[in-house]
Amino acid sequence: MDIATVLGFILGAVFLLYGIFLGGPLKSFYDFPSILITCGGTFCAAMIQYPLEKFLNSFKTLKYVFTVKVLSPIEVIEKIIELANIARKEGLLALEEAAANVNDEFLRKGILLIVDGTDPELVRNILETEITFIESRHKDSQSVFETLASYGPAYGMIGTLIGLIQMLLQLDDPSALGPSMAVALVTTFYGCILANFVFNPIAGKLKIRSSEEIMIKEVMIEGLLSIQAGENPRIIEEKLKAFLAPALRDSVNSKKNARNEGVGAAI
Repeated sequence: MDIATVLGFILGAVFLLYGIFLGGPLKSFYDFPSILITCGGTFCAAMIQYPLEKFLNSFKTLKYVFTVKVLSPIEVIEKIIELANIARKEGLLALEEAAANVNDEFLRKGILLIVDGTDPELVRNILETEITFIESRHKDSQSVFETLASYGPAYGMIGTLIGLIQMLLQLDDPSALGPSMAVALVTTFYGCILANFVFNPIAGKLKIRSSEEIMIKEVMIEGLLSIQAGENPRIIEEKLKAFLAPALRDSVNSKKNARNEGVGAAI
């Protein structure tokens, strides 16, 4: 589970509610018709813009907002170096058996392509085409939440206009103007909350998850092509570490040193 996402939603809700509570009763910020106008209008407008299947599928990606990615770049590099050592000692054909123990479908597909003797340029083209379509699907989901974020404040304003019109119809009763104005403004509040506390943060987290996944797949492609070219595992490791931030590179080096020390102690 992604602790940052969970904490962000929980603490954000707590701060908002407590801030409202300090200024007055919480029930003054609840208005069911305003919720219907803002939430209903926002979702229905997005449904008009997108095909129903694409709209519904975008909500399946919410699990990636609350979960941490399964594969890390470090694990991928370690796996590729392991495969490189197998190929160096036993040949490329030995990777077919190793592919059965690989959980990632993209990496397994790449291994089988190079085992089959596919031209390196064709391997790159096939895998990069798959990355392109993966990225396209990710952008479709992100765009749905960005659209919801853009419609939220708009329908909040529409709700405010409706409330103002209803308020103006009650000018003969001055005592009703204050409460009517408060209800009118609540819809704008709901719209801003939907946009800036829910949908925009979700879209942003999905973008981060997408860029992480694409980077990992690019590491896989570079590593597989290096294995196919018969490069030394140490050279492959250094090449792949170039994809990592300095802190992650240090982590790879630390793990490598720890393994070497363990081997030395065993000897």
